[in-house]
Amino acid sequence: MKRILQGNEAIARGAWEAGVTVGCAYPGTPSSEILARLSEYDEVYTEWSPNEKVSMEVAHGASVAGGRALVCMKHVGLNVAADPFMTISYVGVKGGMVVAVADDPGQHSSQNEQDSRQWTRFGKVPLLEPADSQECRDFTKIAFDISEQFDTPVLLRSETRVSHCDSPVELGERTESSMERKLDKKEVAKLVMVPMHARARRQVVEERMQQLAAYAEEDFPYNVMEINDPSVGFITSGVSYLYTKDVFPQYSFLKLGMIWPLPKGMIREFFNQVRKVIIVEELDPFLETEIRAMGLDVWHGKDLVPSIGELTPTIIERSLSKAVTGKERVSVPARVETEELPKRPPNLCAGCSHRPLFFALKKLKLFVFGDIGCYGLGVAPPLSAMHFSTCMGAGVGGSYGAGKVVGEDGLGKICAVLGDSTFLHSGIGPLMDAVYNGGYSTTIIMDNSITAMTGQQEHPGTGFTIKGEPAPTVDFEQLARSVGVKHVRTVDPYNIKETVEVIREEASRNEASVIITKNSPCMLLRRARPQERFDYSGYRIQEDVCRGCKICLNVACPAISWVPEAGETKDGDKRKGRSLINADQCVGCAVCFQVCEFESIVPRDE
Repeated sequence: MKRILQGNEAIARGAWEAGVTVGCAYPGTPSSEILARLSEYDEVYTEWSPNEKVSMEVAHGASVAGGRALVCMKHVGLNVAADPFMTISYVGVKGGMVVAVADDPGQHSSQNEQDSRQWTRFGKVPLLEPADSQECRDFTKIAFDISEQFDTPVLLRSETRVSHCDSPVELGERTESSMERKLDKKEVAKLVMVPMHARARRQVVEERMQQLAAYAEEDFPYNVMEINDPSVGFITSGVSYLYTKDVFPQYSFLKLGMIWPLPKGMIREFFNQVRKVIIVEELDPFLETEIRAMGLDVWHGKDLVPSIGELTPTIIERSLSKAVTGKERVSVPARVETEELPKRPPNLCAGCSHRPLFFALKKLKLFVFGDIGCYGLGVAPPLSAMHFSTCMGAGVGGSYGAGKVVGEDGLGKICAVLGDSTFLHSGIGPLMDAVYNGGYSTTIIMDNSITAMTGQQEHPGTGFTIKGEPAPTVDFEQLARSVGVKHVRTVDPYNIKETVEVIREEASRNEASVIITKNSPCMLLRRARPQERFDYSGYRIQEDVCRGCKICLNVACPAISWVPEAGETKDGDKRKGRSLINADQCVGCAVCFQVCEFESIVPRDE
């Protein structure tokens, strides 16, 4: 039976068919849908973990007990999980363990552009790279087999266009693993990585890599050589193969499905069968570096193919056509260039509780150490109220560290903001550090009761599991006090005046403090619409009162727009335009109502 599946959904399906028993993840675009889809299968235990490191450890524990386990994350998540990952390579597995990591070339929803293939060489584990949804399903299944056969975790690398594109998939049935499910105390030398044991396992890792190299060469069925016109041959993988094949279908290809260890014999044979070799890959010259190190004469690679941003057929065509065909362009179907499309910059949703908080921070002129989440949009004009952001949890540590440098001059001028999910992910440690070491930074936990940016996933602070079942809920106030914070305040972010005053007071303290936004769930979280006091009939602008001052535009609400038409108010004041509220978008949060200085904004039913 065939179905159209998204790449991430196909990975989940492949894991289910392979008999996976445990699935763990911390959500991160473009990987989030894998676990969300896997959670729909009753045979599999799934969880949203507090962070990727925990996910990796839970999955490995399941593997050691004999169950097959899948752990999923985006590229920067593997950085967080690197500590256990690097040693799991030494320990090995019992039940198959697959680490699905989704890269984000072009940084569609990421703070950096990172090539996760580097981890396969660094961690000394095999890596598979599917090109479409069918291969997502197939590669996931074979990855579990490789894992158990070679006693190793296996990296399964996807990227945005593979994860989020749909294509036909031939489905299969679920097959349970034959691995015995139990913990064995006799395996201490394999499972406890004290130096004495680790030194012995280091030798095992090298021997395993040699065995995997032979497997990649002789037994892995998805390393495929296609000899057509031998004048030019392309070595490529993943979605880069599909793009290159689309542009240059008449030439020869070596498509690699197992990226590491490299099938060096097959690569040398390919060089023998074609006259000139071009390597096409996204991001880093991973394949090119390794193949050149083999002493082979690569005709072109990153000298022509960009190493920044994601590839497209058009980019490959522009980069290589002249070298391959002698012409600037080849005959391929016309494509829409992204530059021709209208721009649609991201914005916080209408009624989002982050908006009034950032409005208050801008009014106070604080230097805001931010974090990773929807609230990253606070950096954009006209809010322009975020001034620092690197990775999950870094805002708390950054604000504390900055305070140690600027000293008392920073009192009342510095704060950190992060979401509830991010705080649980990696914000507790730096907050504890600030308290323990006498910092004065103020941390604002923007509690919108969900992991909003990546698609409304649950976390330990929402009160629900991945399957929607009730669960214990973290109390952020008690948690902050338990790490030593004496001054913990809560605010209603929709009350801008109150929010400004509380932030001013706490940011001026000479010791660490915490502010928590309460009763302000994400506007897309339908089970908990924001305060009952919201006027859901919405607000409107009185045309004869609006003076065109544009103050309401400074809250950056997508429901408010500008009408550039000259006119005058009922009091005779001249204006060059006026504001307009879209009734279909307004949710009645009353933020614009509070900031308007001329009472031109009123409830719609007045």
